[in-house]
Amino acid sequence: MNDTAHRPGKRRIAHLDMDAFFASVELLHYPELRGQPVVVGGLGAHRPLRQADGTHRFARLRDYVGRGVATTSTYEARALGIFSAMGLMKSAQLAPDAILLPANFDAYRDYSRRFKAAVAAIAPCIEDRGIDEIHIDLSDHPEDSLPLAKRIKEAVFAATGLSCSIGIAPNKLLAKICSDLDKPDGITLLDLGELPSRIWPLPARKINGIGPKANDRLARLGIRTVGELAAARIEDLISHFGPSMGNWLHQAAHGIDEHPVKTSRKPKSISRESTFQRDLHARLDRAELSAAFTDICRRVADDLARKDYVARTIGIKLRYADFQAVTRDITLPTATADAQAIRKAAGECLKRAPLQQRIRLLGVRAGTLLPASVAATQTTAVQGELAF
Repeated sequence: MNDTAHRPGKRRIAHLDMDAFFASVELLHYPELRGQPVVVGGLGAHRPLRQADGTHRFARLRDYVGRGVATTSTYEARALGIFSAMGLMKSAQLAPDAILLPANFDAYRDYSRRFKAAVAAIAPCIEDRGIDEIHIDLSDHPEDSLPLAKRIKEAVFAATGLSCSIGIAPNKLLAKICSDLDKPDGITLLDLGELPSRIWPLPARKINGIGPKANDRLARLGIRTVGELAAARIEDLISHFGPSMGNWLHQAAHGIDEHPVKTSRKPKSISRESTFQRDLHARLDRAELSAAFTDICRRVADDLARKDYVARTIGIKLRYADFQAVTRDITLPTATADAQAIRKAAGECLKRAPLQQRIRLLGVRAGTLLPASVAATQTTAVQGELAF
């Protein structure tokens, strides 16, 4: 860790990442599980059972049957090879005795709001990157990086009881890499001059934006580390990846990223979906499908209300037993965030979708979003015109 005095005008971007966020929230509720491999995922059938003596009986991965996936896992479970998006049945083969908990997204959203508010009280120039991570522009903050990072971490812990890791660097790309270097509960500070010694030895996939496919293509070219990518001729990268991707790979490997921290970002859509434990038939499982459909619409409505948006477009997504997927959508005459209106519109979409096959996944999406205050103003204006 190399702290240098802050110089006004010097670009200084932080990336804050909550440590194993979902699992850590669960451990607040079940502290007796600390130090154990815990996996969060699947539906609520495996909720902990409170026993007469006040203790809980927890489900184990070995008892799970279904096709749910891991939402997250504790670091002890990760050491056994279990990571997010891994199938729970496969996870059970790696760690059959690991504890299995259902996800509680209402709690996660609550703790997400808490940690972001705590950070904003110290450094308000924040870009929301998701439920468990943010970028922070610290360029104009008067405090030096190390004491500032410590103060932010202390504020997050005071607000949530949870730890986070922070990377501070000259730009967003490097800050995100740095926040992952000393997990959990770490602070990593980086100057551009340290790029060759601290970033170039890392695997190329550590650069956010280099996914599994791009990483495999780089490996076939003999490029496995960030340093090897930095040493590659830009002409060769453009030849293999095209002008846009090739130039970006060259710049990223050299730590170049001019993207600003965006303090406001309008979502393009809000969606919820559910993968069923078994494939459901539209007629034979009508009641179960209807209940799930209504619950998904309610959650979409709750998300819209929480983010203060209304939607003009409502759509559905179906994935069948053969993994084929279809989508349908409808445009409403008036934007809404009402659960019943969303349910009715989504139902109209469903009538236009093939329902002969069994259904594996059902989703609902709200698009063409407007801030609720803007929509209310427009509606008032139209009503005023009609009144005359």
